Amino acid sequence: MGTVLKSDSEKNERGYGRVPNWLSPDSGGHEKLPGSDDMNGRFHLWRLGVTLLLFTGVACAAQGQSKPVATINGESITEAELQKAAAPELEKLDLQQKQFMAKLERDKKGAIQDALEEIINRRVLDLEAKKRNLSVDELLKQEVESKVAVPSEETIRKFYDDNRSMIKGSFIETALEIRNYLMQRNQEATFSSFVSRLRKEYGVKSLVEPDRAKVETTGHPSRGPANAPVTIVEFSDFECPYCSGLFPTLKRIEETYKEKIRIVYRQFPLNNIHPRAQKAAEASLCANEQDKFWQLHDAMFADQRNLTVDDLKAKAAALSMNAATFNTCLDSGKHAAAVRASLEEGNRLGVDGTPALFINGRFLGGNQPYDTIAKIIDDELTRTP
Repeated sequence: MGTVLKSDSEKNERGYGRVPNWLSPDSGGHEKLPGSDDMNGRFHLWRLGVTLLLFTGVACAAQGQSKPVATINGESITEAELQKAAAPELEKLDLQQKQFMAKLERDKKGAIQDALEEIINRRVLDLEAKKRNLSVDELLKQEVESKVAVPSEETIRKFYDDNRSMIKGSFIETALEIRNYLMQRNQEATFSSFVSRLRKEYGVKSLVEPDRAKVETTGHPSRGPANAPVTIVEFSDFECPYCSGLFPTLKRIEETYKEKIRIVYRQFPLNNIHPRAQKAAEASLCANEQDKFWQLHDAMFADQRNLTVDDLKAKAAALSMNAATFNTCLDSGKHAAAVRASLEEGNRLGVDGTPALFINGRFLGGNQPYDTIAKIIDDELTRTP
């Protein structure tokens, strides 16, 4: 149990906070834009430098777009032609720059917050250990390790069946690792609950505000009171399996917190890997015109395999929408620009995959478990006057 208080390198040696190797690489629950996770920090900086150099070149080109940059058989290739040909790649680089800078700023603030949390946890554990005349290790064995049971074969089998598409190997090959993973997860949850109790008992109050992004919510589909103390903005993709995985978790969050939260949906279709996501996003906004956004939202996540335009029209009809109005809206691409604007907003905020949540502006990426989301909500509720 002591691993929760060790350095990051020691945590990694024990597998703390890592995706188990029997799960597929993206099974942490975050489906990313192509190329967003295939580079280290130096490559990020290199690409950022290239972007700035390219844009400098474009600015210079604007001063003389007819200037030749090459000749072929006596015919010139002008700077204007070069700019046009390079525009798609420049746009991608600009996007990557925005995402990188937003993520860098968020990570820097997150590092400060994590360090503070680590110090606080150490202090309250030291205080409690001294109070009981125990060492910290003895305290953790008593309050955490002794309370974590070995999962039954039925529990292990259920986890395997529920996550079969993401697990590499047969049940027999992975059962032991699944058991260890479940025990580790339960251990961490027990530790978190214990420390949370101690923090309340010792009157812990953080004076450092968490990093918060300003996310636009006006005019976007939402449910829950407009004056709810906690607003959760979800950037999502109707074809993303991890978004579908988060769907029941958010339902449970809504059932638990009721009037204390508001959910706002923002479009972030990963068009390069999900060919039907764009029209599904547009369809949801067409449904929103008929006050049926959430009904279609639920129907699409419940049936992600059938998201062709014809499928979307059939779903709308099944939900008793005005078929002619919906079909015209969808076929015309009426909301395509709104979907693009939502994507651009997500890019500005550093979103590089789905699902991505902003809980009162606090970023949380991936298909996170209920307890992780609830912990942030609970913290936000304690900060509400």
